[in-house]
Amino acid sequence: MFEGVKRAGPLEWVVPVGFVPNMRVPGRFFLSDELARTLEEGAVRQLANVATMPGIVKHSLAMPDIHWGYGFPIGGVAAFDMAEGVISPGGVGFDINCGVRLVTSPLTENDIFRTKRELIEEIFRVVPTGVGARSPLNLSNRDLTEVMVSGAGWAVEHGYGMEPDVAYCEEQGAMPHAEPDAVSAKARQRGLPQAGTLGAGNHFLEIQVVREVLDPKAAAAFGLSEGQICFMIHCGSRGLGHQVCTDHLKILEGATKRYGISLPDRQLACAPVNSPEGRSYFGAMACAANYAWANRQIIMHMTRTVIERMYRIDYAEMKLVYDVAHNVAKYERHVVDGTTLEVCVHRKGATRAFGPGAPDIPQAYAAVGQPVIIPGSMGTSSYLLSGTETAMERTFGSTCHGAGRVMSRTAAKKEVRGRELRNQLAREGIYVRARHEAVLAEEAPEAYKPSSEVVRVVDEVGLSRLVARLEPLGVIKG
Repeated sequence: MFEGVKRAGPLEWVVPVGFVPNMRVPGRFFLSDELARTLEEGAVRQLANVATMPGIVKHSLAMPDIHWGYGFPIGGVAAFDMAEGVISPGGVGFDINCGVRLVTSPLTENDIFRTKRELIEEIFRVVPTGVGARSPLNLSNRDLTEVMVSGAGWAVEHGYGMEPDVAYCEEQGAMPHAEPDAVSAKARQRGLPQAGTLGAGNHFLEIQVVREVLDPKAAAAFGLSEGQICFMIHCGSRGLGHQVCTDHLKILEGATKRYGISLPDRQLACAPVNSPEGRSYFGAMACAANYAWANRQIIMHMTRTVIERMYRIDYAEMKLVYDVAHNVAKYERHVVDGTTLEVCVHRKGATRAFGPGAPDIPQAYAAVGQPVIIPGSMGTSSYLLSGTETAMERTFGSTCHGAGRVMSRTAAKKEVRGRELRNQLAREGIYVRARHEAVLAEEAPEAYKPSSEVVRVVDEVGLSRLVARLEPLGVIKG
């Protein structure tokens, strides 16, 4: 481990105040010895830099999928006092509300064994995928405004889903305080043709089988059983969210100077939470987050209709387990040293993991906690976990979000050939469809940390509990 970083337990590490100048609180991260071999010093320094920001509460935190990012490390979590704290686009990321949803079906592995390839090809035909993908919807500017305010609810109202779907999304699929006037014309222009598109990069749509149930009680509550076919959607706010981040970074760079905030890294540009600039960014970010929930809702509807038609099952039998956000800042209430505080929690490559009985999770899950969905990396397992009281106490109700990169996309393309990877996955029983071979190389499983080790860490620390392991049978990449 790097000089100055101290071990606090078998899977916990502390970055003490003083690791970089002007730290206000310590940093803390969760990591096994195996994962520590891939830890970047730059990511630890970013974690320490976050601890210098005004109004940060308790700790600067990072999950076991920690890696270098823009400003904050990916896997980073930080809460800021509402009166004295700040809000920062670097603590959310460019793909606002990149997130994932898991949907069950009444099908079994045997039901799709002979038609798996046909199924993936038909979904690939129906769901617009990749860079430049255009939506089948013909949204007007007025429609887009409604999407940015109502999120998944707008999609359901317009025939893309069922009313119960909304209840099984974080924030019921729409954050409050959305301010469409804070979204630029350029961001709108980018968002209009992309609602209901999968995008590229690490985004995917997978057909999966529940291979192993690890917590029968929670699995039953979530509606999962061994051998069951599910599908998982991983995507975000597309060009609209990216442009919102770009636009407001410029505004907040000016605000940082205007409010006399001293930072070790200009990528941490921020403004007081309740300043005009801070509220404007939050309102635009909420719009992008709501757009992302609508986006995933529409893609889920498209996938349901394909499966309904091919296998003659009832649309209503494909139930949404949950939809979680990975890149977002939210106003939440948490107990800190015995006192309940309202804070602005930044989760950047991290998942909310509220425990049993917590507010804001579906009543059906009150006894077991919020579902936590951790996607794998194309050829590796994904996991369903449940939130815990420990996460509420120690990490502002947060856990990991995925495997975490260990190899850049450029490096991966040098090491891996897309065609060879496709053939290898086919031999393992995984049918992959992508627009370009290079996309497969960029997202090769070896470019990521092992998802099994990442979830083992959060399970053993108690930040979330393992419920089920799902294996990919078919993958669509952008």
